[in-house]
This record gives sequence, structure tokens and C-alpha cells, in this order.
Amino acid sequence: MKEKKTKNTGYTEKEAKAGLRTRLPGIDIFSNQFPDYEIKIEHPEFTSICPKTGLPDFGRIFISYVPDKSCLELKSLKMYLLAYRNLGIFYENTVNRILEDIVKACHPVKVSVVGEFNPRGGLISIVEARFPRLKQ
Repeated sequence: MKEKKTKNTGYTEKEAKAGLRTRLPGIDIFSNQFPDYEIKIEHPEFTSICPKTGLPDFGRIFISYVPDKSCLELKSLKMYLLAYRNLGIFYENTVNRILEDIVKACHPVKVSVVGEFNPRGGLISIVEARFPRLKQ
């Protein structure tokens, strides 16, 4: 059976979904002691792999969240983000997967994940995902 290709790109569903189900290190948490404040985290040397070309992608990941009962433990978050280094995944999937994994780990009041990716073909991509998500 031939894989269905998306319109006009030559990308298959396999590439479009690449990296979304790959097992990554868990993100640890610790008990939050204070109400109503924001934590901002930047990972300036983010890398992953393009699932179509196999070439490396580089960028910066910004995480901003308001904790509820738990905070993200930074060493485990670093190991989680470093695991993307050898993972074939599109920018859009990267940002949305990080968001979903953070929500699963610490159940924040709100969180935003922004990926600013280095130029590729003269284009800079900035992808942002937020929780809670807007209802569709």
C-alpha cells in the first residue's frame, strides 16, 4: 500500500507525525510553595533533526508558565530537551509536544512554549503554543 502524500509537498503522514510518539526522558516535578507567579525558562541551544532531510535543525525554546501545585525540575527538563537532539520532528510538532509534555508533568495554571528556529532557506520560523488551548 502506497503512503498518502500531503498536497503539493511530497511529505507523507509518516514524516508529518514523526517524533510525536517517541519515548523521551520524563520531566520531574517538585511541590510549589507559592501562589500566582510566573517561571520563564530559555533553552538557547535546542537541536533536533528534520524528518524529511535528516539535517539538523537549531533554535531556541522559551517556556513560560504559572505553576499550580508543582514546578518543573530543571535538570530533568534539560535532559528531556536534549533528547530531541537525535529526534526527527518538525518545528510545529516540537513546540506542541513540549507543551503537552509539560502540561502532563506539572498541570500548570497556564503555559506558553515558543520555538524560534534558525533560518532555513532564508526563512525564520517562530512557533508558539499555549495552554489552556482555545476550544475548537
